Amino acid sequence: MEVNQHNGTCHKTEISYGSKKITIETGRVAKQAAGSVLVSIEGTVILCTVAVNPEPKPGQDFFPLTVDYRERTYAAGRIPGGFFKRETRPRDKETLTSRLIDRSIRPLFPEGFLNAVQVNAVVLSSDLENDTDILSMIGASTALMLSELPFKGPISAVRVGLINGQFMLNPTFAQQAESTLDLVVAGSKNAIMMVESGSTEITEDKLIEALELARTEIVKACAEQEKFTKSIAKEKIKFEPAPQDAALVSAVEAAARDKIKKSVRTKDKSQRENAMAEMKQAIVKSLEEKFPDQAPAIGAVIENILYEEARALILKEKLRTDGRKWDEIRSICIDTSVLPRTHGSAIFTRGQTQALATVTLGSPEDRQVMDVLEGEYKERFILHYNFPGFATGEAKGERSPGRREIGHGALARRSLLALLPTEDEFPYTIRIVSDILESNGSSSMASVCGGSLALFDAGVPMKAACAGIAMGLITDGGNFAVLSDIMGLEDHLGDMDFKVAGTKDGITALQMDIKIEGISIEIMKQAIHQAQAGRLHILSLMQKAIDAPRAELSSYAPKMVTVMIPKEKIGALIGPGGKNIRGIAELTGAEVNVDDDGRVTITGVGAESVDAAKAMVEGSVAEVEVGRIYKGKVTRLMNFGAFVEVLPGKEGLVHISQLDVKRVEKVEDVVKEGDIIDVKCVEIDTMGRVNLSRKAVLMPEGSAEDFITARPSRPEGGRPPFRRGGGRG
Repeated sequence: MEVNQHNGTCHKTEISYGSKKITIETGRVAKQAAGSVLVSIEGTVILCTVAVNPEPKPGQDFFPLTVDYRERTYAAGRIPGGFFKRETRPRDKETLTSRLIDRSIRPLFPEGFLNAVQVNAVVLSSDLENDTDILSMIGASTALMLSELPFKGPISAVRVGLINGQFMLNPTFAQQAESTLDLVVAGSKNAIMMVESGSTEITEDKLIEALELARTEIVKACAEQEKFTKSIAKEKIKFEPAPQDAALVSAVEAAARDKIKKSVRTKDKSQRENAMAEMKQAIVKSLEEKFPDQAPAIGAVIENILYEEARALILKEKLRTDGRKWDEIRSICIDTSVLPRTHGSAIFTRGQTQALATVTLGSPEDRQVMDVLEGEYKERFILHYNFPGFATGEAKGERSPGRREIGHGALARRSLLALLPTEDEFPYTIRIVSDILESNGSSSMASVCGGSLALFDAGVPMKAACAGIAMGLITDGGNFAVLSDIMGLEDHLGDMDFKVAGTKDGITALQMDIKIEGISIEIMKQAIHQAQAGRLHILSLMQKAIDAPRAELSSYAPKMVTVMIPKEKIGALIGPGGKNIRGIAELTGAEVNVDDDGRVTITGVGAESVDAAKAMVEGSVAEVEVGRIYKGKVTRLMNFGAFVEVLPGKEGLVHISQLDVKRVEKVEDVVKEGDIIDVKCVEIDTMGRVNLSRKAVLMPEGSAEDFITARPSRPEGGRPPFRRGGGRG
């Protein structure tokens, strides 16, 4: 559809999106970009743009593609928090969505294309019902198709949910909350490009069924994109990779191929990398006179030879660089309880990859406040992944987490999330930190294994242990090899990085990235089933190390109890300005948190403080009962008796005649303000006033039967009756 605007022609189309329709529009806004579209569904609108530099930077040897997904808070009618009241650093959701888009489109740019490309997706309006990540991926692809870039798309994306055993395409936020599967798949009309999944122990066959459904929908959406962009797209750049210097290639081949053949069979990563670095340096020096200032080109040829030789070893000799078979797992070493003062800890070592995982348990007050477009919520399970330079022998300083660290942490968290106990069963806030101490591939899956072991060590009552494994793919078109537990070189030179995490009963998380123009469902099926065998092997070794969560929490973990109170009593517990709840915390040293549903969580360093706080919480919402004995605090002295607080905020009168078994002349002869005394509630009168007796507690059992009826009436000048209103007469 074409719509004439005052400054050009606007083109629109609609494509199916589950049970709804997406509108894609171009030609109205951001017309100076290489490509731009507005993608909308109901009340959600996203602007996707593409910009490109006309020439690559001199000497650049990589493709500088940058993808930024950002959410404007005005899209949801909100003003940003903080002092400056503007959007600042990306939220985790923005970082993870940027990665989804990047991983889907990057493989479809031609090898050797080095112009800087910037893809932006900005959420302009959100109905808080439809997720924006899938729309952004579709919009980014359409903008690229409209641009002059040599992009081999289009790609499309779909989210698949599973509710009551039935698949659902592109569920809303409310439906996602009910779903036991959150599967995001991106692909071209020919193959799958990217997969991201979290689930509740879904079986391999059910997951494959979901992938096949997604694939069908993706093909339809790609056809719609092609149809829309075919007649209005800019003329594409005719890109041809720069030809290599044949003489240089021949010289490097002669000097390097035999050495590289030997090098790819070196099992130790450090030895292999050192040998390659020394060889490269020697070759550059030996060819310097004939090919001056050609070190980058020589390095590129060496890299190509390494690529060819490592892949030939796998496909032709059916061996891997460290001597393993295709489906063989590296040696595994597991240690638990490795740190004395942490609440749970484990070191998981697989080959030359090692993760130190620790668990810290905290109170509900420690939950992380998550600020997302839809508003704020609190997260009780946190997983942080750290990758220091020394893990790969590099000297680099500590920096704030990058996209890779955030992405790996999110994957490991998603792997374990469905296996955690509910908040009712285990009210603690849980934080896992995975510090990578060594890395030779698959560190995110080592974090899953280490995190599961540390949770068991901490005594967290998980539903089952969880293990993760990274699969790889080497293909030359006709032949392919699916590799289990890939190491760094196989990841670097391979065509696929396919991570699968789960229990003995099913998959909890999956992530796939590729470097080629897609893979078939058949290859994915083989990878998923081969990963299952590897996962079960790893789980069996983890079970030998620790077969169940420890029966007791660490002695250093905080003690916690939960009390449910009626909602109408929340105000009484908190008190005016928080006075009551602060008082409980100050007196006991425990932390007291109240939720809107009446759940009160009490946390402290020792059982004594927690028990004391629990008693005070229960007391603050309890009603005074006739016949019950209370330990109360004397709050005021009057000439006719003493007022005693028997429950927080609830006091009664001990008449002077009920202070002792003997006659009392003056109240202060028996008690003073601040004294803690035992009293018995003998009456709650028609006006709700509580009458107490110390005498009834002191008298021998069975001898106080008639004392209530003999109690004198309240004297004139005692507590006046309660009257509403009360203007002066």
